[in-house]
Amino acid sequence: MAITETWQQEQDYFHLNELCPPDCSVFGTPRVERRGGGLALIHRNSFHCRQMKPDHFNSFELQMTKVGNLDFFYCILVYRPPGSAREFLNEFSEFLSILIKFEKVLILGDFNLHVDDPSCKVASEFLTLTDSFSLKQHVSSPTHNKGHTLDLVFSIGLDIRSLNVVDVHATDHFCVYFNISSHVSNNSHKVVSQRRIINQTVVEQFSKLFHLNLIDYCDNVEILINHFNGHCLTVLDIVTPMKLKTKTSSNSPHPWLNEEIAAFRRTCRQVERLWKSTNLEVHRLHLKEMTGTLNNMIKLARSKYFSDLVHMNKRNPKVVFDTIQNIVSPSAPPVPVYTTDDCNRFLQYFVNKGNELKLNLKSCNENTTIVASLNYSWTNFSAISIDNIMVVSKKMKPSSCPLDILPSSMFFKVIDLIAPFLVKIINLSLSTGTVPNFLKQAAISPILKKPNLDPSQSSNYRPISKLPILSKVLEKIVAEQLTSFLSNYELFDKYQSGFRKMHSTETTLLKVSNDIQMAADSGKYTVLVLLDLSSAFDTVDHKILLGRLENEFGIAGFVLKWFTSYLTNRTFSVYINGMLSDTAPLLHGVPQGSVLGPLLFLMYIYPLGKLLNNFKNVSYHFYADDIQLYCSFNDTELHKLTELLDCLACVKSWLTSNSLQLNSEKTETLILAPENEIPIISRHLGSLSSSVQPCIRNLGVWFDQSMSLDHHSSLLIRNCFYHLRNIAKLRAFLCNSVLEMVIHAFISSRLDYCNSLFTCFNKSVLNRLQLVQNTAARLLTGSDKRAHITPILSSLHWLPIKWRIDFKILVLTYRALNGQTPKYLSDLLCPYASSRALRSSDQNLLKIFKTKYKTRGDRSFQGIAPRLWNALPLSLRVADTVDSFKSQLKTLLFKNAFS
Repeated sequence: MAITETWQQEQDYFHLNELCPPDCSVFGTPRVERRGGGLALIHRNSFHCRQMKPDHFNSFELQMTKVGNLDFFYCILVYRPPGSAREFLNEFSEFLSILIKFEKVLILGDFNLHVDDPSCKVASEFLTLTDSFSLKQHVSSPTHNKGHTLDLVFSIGLDIRSLNVVDVHATDHFCVYFNISSHVSNNSHKVVSQRRIINQTVVEQFSKLFHLNLIDYCDNVEILINHFNGHCLTVLDIVTPMKLKTKTSSNSPHPWLNEEIAAFRRTCRQVERLWKSTNLEVHRLHLKEMTGTLNNMIKLARSKYFSDLVHMNKRNPKVVFDTIQNIVSPSAPPVPVYTTDDCNRFLQYFVNKGNELKLNLKSCNENTTIVASLNYSWTNFSAISIDNIMVVSKKMKPSSCPLDILPSSMFFKVIDLIAPFLVKIINLSLSTGTVPNFLKQAAISPILKKPNLDPSQSSNYRPISKLPILSKVLEKIVAEQLTSFLSNYELFDKYQSGFRKMHSTETTLLKVSNDIQMAADSGKYTVLVLLDLSSAFDTVDHKILLGRLENEFGIAGFVLKWFTSYLTNRTFSVYINGMLSDTAPLLHGVPQGSVLGPLLFLMYIYPLGKLLNNFKNVSYHFYADDIQLYCSFNDTELHKLTELLDCLACVKSWLTSNSLQLNSEKTETLILAPENEIPIISRHLGSLSSSVQPCIRNLGVWFDQSMSLDHHSSLLIRNCFYHLRNIAKLRAFLCNSVLEMVIHAFISSRLDYCNSLFTCFNKSVLNRLQLVQNTAARLLTGSDKRAHITPILSSLHWLPIKWRIDFKILVLTYRALNGQTPKYLSDLLCPYASSRALRSSDQNLLKIFKTKYKTRGDRSFQGIAPRLWNALPLSLRVADTVDSFKSQLKTLLFKNAFS
């Protein structure tokens, strides 16, 4: 279905998605910068359609779609608004000249030309033009209620049949129906998959029949886990045998529609046809009444659907986020993969990609680690109990894996029953240093990197790895013991913030920005370099990693044997729509989707931190595989940049020798200095000078040359208003409690992300951010735009933006003083100590650092945190717990904000 004059606004897909029927997708092309216009094409997912990017023309709007894969044609939708006919003829002739290389073309749309009028010279010239390009025009009857033919269908190389013009009484234009005879490939395949029905009755029956005696004397964990899996499978086959499910490709944009609504809608269609056949007023009024009832039914169903969705996924906001995104964003193209052959094609692509990446690396096969005498070691795991299993399982999020014998939805419901058997399996694995092969399998599900990419190209997919749930339980047990060992002996890099408790992107950026601002306060400039690694987790060399565990961390005995078993003989296969590919070995890299993978990667790059510590004038910070280096200097110390370049060269060399690849094209450099000094500094940066940018994205926050974060604030505000517009469209069918949760998920979370860095914002920027919060509050409460905002925010108990920033800084300060933040943050704060006994000595105050500039040092965490902290009442500064502190602090700030 091709539609002109959609009046779609930029980034607004809500109404088009509402219009889109099940098993269909929509391509929307809004008019840029002005109201009106807009084009849309709705197509069945069974056809392979891809939107093209044609040239832009001023006199008409254009949308171009490639329909089909092998035997394809181009569908071109045109809307010509009233305007200069001469300009249109010139531009359209230019466009047609581009089409001569295409064999099959369909051009249709609203041309706003009276081609039915022989006296219209412009229309005659237009038809002569199209005829000269061998385009055949098929519409011969009026398409407008005033009797003119404005909507046209042209074709070349296509067989157009059964064209019919119908007045649907919905617009002043008529609908043009026609058939195309074409051998376009059909992507609709029936997917036959097997599944088990899991409900409470099945769980109860499983519990009654599950009587398993594991072989106590068995010392082979492979036999033990196969025995357990086999028994579970036998019981499942009795209580809920596999059932075949046939499914065609579908991505319904209306998940709230039910059979009752569908039946009532069919009745409405019958009444509509009756009215069209009789044209009686009584039938029109009856249709109007039924349509209103149908709309109310849909509204109630949508409201219930979203309410249930939000309440069921309070602990999993990603589900809510993805669902709403699917409704308000462009519809994703259907994935044309359904067969085992397609799965094997993906498997081969992922294998080849990994091998090519590995071949490009000249890894050092020799163990270059200097074996030193260590005063610590770890040779044996601690045995676990049923309580350990229960604690671990409660922390886990339910996630399915096609390799699971017990589906995750059932696993957690019968955990009390199977926990004793899991304890035996896991303890035997830990005590013998053996990981069963079943737990070393992974199922890979490819997902498109971006919705607008071609789904037929394997390179446009990202592999998502899923592991058996029992594997995750085992890994969590090991990860807890490994983390405890590393923490006890302080074997984590101080400046590594990835995948660590009490560490985050915010603590990372707060430390880096503090160092930059304090350097600027003392008159120094800073060069910040962000390094990007190519598929770092996938290129880890197992031999080097195991050597590092032994020689760097003192891991030996059964623990080392267990990790050796964990990394060897791993396999993966591709799983799509119930189809499973062959298996392939995983020869390098830490297991993706695993619990231990991130920890092992931190241990793998641990020596890099030691190397960087040798460069006294260069600071560094890691967030997993994201590396940032920065060097501060004054205008007479430009020679320090040579040390930065030497440091970068050493980093590159170390990465290469450890089978990791630096992506030089994505290396970004920021010079934080006055505008007139930047060219001078850039000349001393050697190869880095080509990577200098005016602003760079650092872990989700845009840093700029003055650390004003102006670019970040502009993007943040624009992003928030975009989501507010989308949420406003959902307002009609969301109750207030659900709407508030959605606003917090989409808006508040963005306003609060790394807002401890927002001390650099001036009053103008803070006012613009406050406008975002005010708009969200008015949307939630349904308040008029003229209503005073202070009572509205007060009634919602929302702290204004300025006070939210202070709240975050003070909470981080409390945590830093109580050992609940990284050491690099707590080191920035110094308790106040008087040289003589004073009453203030036991007031839990902080030393205020002397700074020179309000716009530099005063804005740093080191500068602002002590001032805010010391202004708090003593009762807050000595609060027992962080929850108590946060509660009292919000009450205080709320009182200050609204008093």
